Amino acid sequence: MSPPPEKIHFVTGRLAEHSLRQVLAQLAPRVGFEATVQTLHITVAALMTTEWIARRLAVPEGTTRIIIPGGCRGSLDAFQDVTAIPVERGPEDLRRLDEFFGQQSRDLSDYGSFDIEILAEINHAPRLPLAALLDEARRLRAAGADRIDLGCDPGSEWAGVADAVRMLVADGFKVSIDSFQPREIAAAVRAGASLVLSVNSTNMAAAADWGCEVVVVPDVPATLEGFDATIERLDHDGVKMRLDPVLEPIGFGFAASLGRYLDVRRRFPAAEMMMGVGNLSELTDVDSAGINTLLIGFCQEVGIRSVLTTQVIHWARDSVRECALARALAHHAVTNRTLPKHVEPRLVTLRSGKPQTHGQEVLDSLAEAIRDPNFRIFAERGAIHLVGAGLHLESRDPFALFKQLEAAGRTDVDPSHAFYLGYEMAKAVTAITLDKDYRQDQALDWGHLTQPEIAHGPSRAAAEAARTAVQNEP
Repeated sequence: MSPPPEKIHFVTGRLAEHSLRQVLAQLAPRVGFEATVQTLHITVAALMTTEWIARRLAVPEGTTRIIIPGGCRGSLDAFQDVTAIPVERGPEDLRRLDEFFGQQSRDLSDYGSFDIEILAEINHAPRLPLAALLDEARRLRAAGADRIDLGCDPGSEWAGVADAVRMLVADGFKVSIDSFQPREIAAAVRAGASLVLSVNSTNMAAAADWGCEVVVVPDVPATLEGFDATIERLDHDGVKMRLDPVLEPIGFGFAASLGRYLDVRRRFPAAEMMMGVGNLSELTDVDSAGINTLLIGFCQEVGIRSVLTTQVIHWARDSVRECALARALAHHAVTNRTLPKHVEPRLVTLRSGKPQTHGQEVLDSLAEAIRDPNFRIFAERGAIHLVGAGLHLESRDPFALFKQLEAAGRTDVDPSHAFYLGYEMAKAVTAITLDKDYRQDQALDWGHLTQPEIAHGPSRAAAEAARTAVQNEP
């Protein structure tokens, strides 16, 4: 006998009531719960506070959970003396309730686990002063790097390599040295480097003397020439190793190089492997997040437990952070055999979440309900909507909106408020252009690149006035 369905009580304001009931009519049967809706005497639900809701809460018998609007401010402790039923915030946009319940239905308690090591290369490390080298290493570690790889300059020997390695090791870093020169490598290893990139037939004879792990690469990646011979020699000498068949850029054998990783995994099923993902992210004219996520997913499935990345070119300046987010996502998907979807929103930087759409009728109703002199701004259906008391103007062009505002006889917009409206409309235009979600007085969602919103005088004053009015309502 199946258990009875969950009974969830939703709290909202007058403006959102119709939309909420429409969403719940489709969502509740699909997810498997019974819904009740309490509409409080307020137009905009986001202006509620938890204390205000608690004083007016009326919960039907049998309710198992209460969901209040996500934009409500205040502590949920306000409900402790009112009800023993669990209270939680829903999404700020009720149109995202489907995503909200989709995530609630899966077990994300262990999300964030990973088993792929990120090596972050500092290119041309010999050219940097030690202080700058340490600063960059700390930035990379903060972004998610597990090991700092010192990229040496071919054709010259870095006299200060030992000093650089000792400095980083003393600061708690694991360090690898990226060089083919045995003397340069030996100095780095003596100073504390624990991994060497890279070894092939040209320097494999010296590897046994270093006493550390090495990364094996082919003499000729396209044919794996020298690869097996180097592996055999290092195995004979007792050298710990990781295998890297070398990822090639698009147009230079990219697809075939992926096939070589699969072939090496088949032939060496227990071997540790590494992939240099920067060969694709740095050398392709595209934002790097998607490339890094795709390659990390490949590595997770194949059992490649370390990746080397750089973040030099401007479109890949956050590759370490992207790889750190992607490895958790890929681990979750592969381990749980679930799609990597609606789990890690921070990797979606350009489009962000599903844009909210209120519709013409709702915005017109809002214009009729507003009593204060402040404006609400919306971006939907390809236009910016400026809504005020008895006023609903719309245009894709902010300049046209200001002309409409002037024609409507609104002469109470001072320079400070006009600047604020212009700032918000610029954000709205960006949102429309990229089909992003826009919310007044909130930062546009750029995933892990999102910066806190700049505080605005007019918006703060308007919000405070609205909240004061809410507190004074019966």
